[in-house]
Amino acid sequence: MTTDDSKKSTADSEQTRKTTTKSKSEKPAAKKQATKQLEPGVAEARAIEAQNRIILDSAGRVADRIGARIFFLILEEPGQCKLPEKILKRKDFVLAVPAKLIDEDLKKQYKSLLPMPTLQLTRLGKIKMAVMRSLSGHMLSQGDKIVCVTGSRSMSVLDAMLVLDIGKEFELLGSQEVANISTQVRTEIFEELVTISSELANQGREGKPVGAIFVLGDTDKVMQLSRQMVFNPFHGYPEEERNILDPTLRETIKEFATIDGAFIIRDDGVIMSSGRHLNASLENENLPQGLGSRHAAAAGITSVTNATAVAISESTGMVRIFRNGKIFMELEKSAPNKR
Repeated sequence: MTTDDSKKSTADSEQTRKTTTKSKSEKPAAKKQATKQLEPGVAEARAIEAQNRIILDSAGRVADRIGARIFFLILEEPGQCKLPEKILKRKDFVLAVPAKLIDEDLKKQYKSLLPMPTLQLTRLGKIKMAVMRSLSGHMLSQGDKIVCVTGSRSMSVLDAMLVLDIGKEFELLGSQEVANISTQVRTEIFEELVTISSELANQGREGKPVGAIFVLGDTDKVMQLSRQMVFNPFHGYPEEERNILDPTLRETIKEFATIDGAFIIRDDGVIMSSGRHLNASLENENLPQGLGSRHAAAAGITSVTNATAVAISESTGMVRIFRNGKIFMELEKSAPNKR
């Protein structure tokens, strides 16, 4: 090999080395550039999908380990998140969604559906409502273990998982009392009353918060232990026109909720009266601190009758349900949806 050929070969090798080095150094830069070019919305969607998958996988493993009776997934919309096939095939899987969204197509897609009211509830409120409906519908019983997964109302992200042992560890809801209610009043009456109360607590009336009391069941005794404060706006109307299951009556109920006094509702849903003063009440020291006369009246009337009372706090929007003089369920007011 001549001197010129040697120099040329050395130059070619140096050029190849530089080109290779440059190519290697450009690869990370290219990847970095590709990452930068990813739309923020796409990146967020991928992150949410990954988080949802992790939450669902973890919940599934927990459900298997504890022998859960039901694995609840509580969503605002059926398509809120992509569900892995192995979750859909689970025998214990139940999808809880607003009742108005359940149609024939959804029934074909999911084996087990739990209809939920269309309410603005906190994550814990959604779980309480799902458990209450399951208990009143005899899907659950004392001693069952369940896993509940839910998430943000304003985003399609799952971020809450709760494991419950019904009747033992779930101090947030007296499951035995729900079972008792289901044998005394029709389930749909009780659920409709809770729905109306929750809507009133979240929406108020004309932009103003409203406090109210609804007393359901044991009507004869409740009427004996109460007196009319104002003219009864439901007096004289046919029973079929004053049943809380009538959707056209909902706005009327909310309007009359601004009047002082309690609603008295028969166990079949017929409103007997509103604007009544409840004579029976418990002393405030028997209730959690901070609760006033409205809650004392609700506790008192249920301590001397077999009725169920629902009290709405005007100051906090909290819905409290009373049985046997005690609070057995609370539904917190949800924060406004900012989206």
